[in-house]
Amino acid sequence: MGNQTSQVEFVLTGFSEKPDIRIFSFVLFLIIYIIGSFGNIMIVFIILYVPYLQTPMYFFIKNLALLDMCYISTIVPKLLVSSISTYFTITFGGCVTQLFIFLTMAATESTLLAAMSYDRYVAICNPLRYSAIMKRENCVKLAMASWTTGIVYSTIHTVNTFRLHFCRSNVIEHFFCDIPPLLKIACSDTSLNQKMIFGVGAVLILPCFPLTLVSYLFIIHTIMRIPSATGRRKTFSTCVSHLITVGLFYLTGISVYLRPKNTSAALYQDKISAVFYTILVPMVNPIVYSLRTRELKEAIKKTLIRRNTNWERR
Repeated sequence: MGNQTSQVEFVLTGFSEKPDIRIFSFVLFLIIYIIGSFGNIMIVFIILYVPYLQTPMYFFIKNLALLDMCYISTIVPKLLVSSISTYFTITFGGCVTQLFIFLTMAATESTLLAAMSYDRYVAICNPLRYSAIMKRENCVKLAMASWTTGIVYSTIHTVNTFRLHFCRSNVIEHFFCDIPPLLKIACSDTSLNQKMIFGVGAVLILPCFPLTLVSYLFIIHTIMRIPSATGRRKTFSTCVSHLITVGLFYLTGISVYLRPKNTSAALYQDKISAVFYTILVPMVNPIVYSLRTRELKEAIKKTLIRRNTNWERR
């Protein structure tokens, strides 16, 4: 390809080549996309609209909802098209753009989840100092650090990936442009790319998972000392649901980038894992982090009642 790589179109194989699975996946992912988009948009609107939700916790939830809305919209629309098309192509520029946005969203979410776990750690384990530690400027700094990390991580890997020559094939064995399937069709030496995946990930991304895990372990330890059994059970169930979604996001993502890709079975497993951290987690995050909180549920009810009342008056 040489200098003409910018004119090349890649072919995305989609989630599956079997027609019945394609139809099923189209319906399933369309439902997930509608639920995820609606849930995240609603959360952003409610938090912006309701004054008493202007707290550090909801500041991070609002950022997460905006992030997940962009995250799921980067992947699912093209996945839906590929599910009903036997031959789906994406331009070289489109592939570069999708990879950059995807990596930015994924890395930002990784660091933002760590920031949110720290916020909950301070709120539950050190409540007397919560307002002093989690001041608005500190929350903004944590959010900006998350987005900056995502952009830096994405820029490094996107540039490093598309400096390669793709002459073996233009068929990407995936439903979106991702680093492992792109490296598979490169005819250049990819050893530097492999080292960068481990090196940059070890510095910017991998520390977030143990930090998040340690924060929740301290939270659970504090929860177990709550005198009220009802309060202990409710808070504990919330933390467990948080840990499950965080674990799904981190572990499935890590498995894709660290597992060898020598067999077709491994590539198919990557597709399954990618569904979790690119589609399912952004869909369930609004439920786990937001719709289970009493304040947000009350805000949604009040907003709906107020809008119904205004509609009836008209």
